[in-house]
Amino acid sequence: MTCRLHALCIDANRPVRLARFWAGVLGWEMTSDPRDGNVLLPSDDTGFLIRFQPTRRRKAGQNPMHFDLTSTSLRHQQQTVARALELGGRHIDIGQRPEEEHVVLADPEGNEFCVIEPGNNFLAECGFIGALACDGSQAVGYFWSEALGWPLVWDQDQETAIRSTQGGPKITWGGPPLMPKTGMSRLRFDLAPPVGGDRDEEVGRLVSLGATRIGTGRGKAGGMVMADPDGNEFCVRELT
Repeated sequence: MTCRLHALCIDANRPVRLARFWAGVLGWEMTSDPRDGNVLLPSDDTGFLIRFQPTRRRKAGQNPMHFDLTSTSLRHQQQTVARALELGGRHIDIGQRPEEEHVVLADPEGNEFCVIEPGNNFLAECGFIGALACDGSQAVGYFWSEALGWPLVWDQDQETAIRSTQGGPKITWGGPPLMPKTGMSRLRFDLAPPVGGDRDEEVGRLVSLGATRIGTGRGKAGGMVMADPDGNEFCVRELT
């Protein structure tokens, strides 16, 4: 058995405020957990929490991971954009071309996300969170497919994507050229060992797949901090 994706962890200077923003955009319930802190509980088949972890670090550069939110119609896309703006989001320019139909926004702390146009075939089977779109190599897509046990659903021109057999968002990697790394990623994966499994054994398995150990005891959830083959940090949690 493989580890599971427990949460997407987002570093936040004002975690409660940012959690409220994303709760409003996604329509997810916001709660406070003694172990996870401020979290959003999925209302669909997403399969993982969104966890907001306090940090004093300011955002630097473009995030290597962002949400792609889907739309069922042009009106739905417009409503999603309007709701995000009302909650404190803003339009941003990251070099998108005028003919592109998706809308690029940033949340109140500058984290980029896209509201995808209706009729996008690649995300047609996905829910409102269509994808976690990542900057990354083909090799790192292969790594995460093995790490999570999620099959590849795209592998072409050095671009890869995986998706759980239970549904939920795709995780995609765009291939080269890769953006320069500007410090620890503000959006990261929190993994949990399989039920009845051993954390240290799982860490060893991930190392055999190409991950590296960084340290222990990060945040309330504790656990082992690691990096994938592209150097993106993630955490393997302690057993509860």
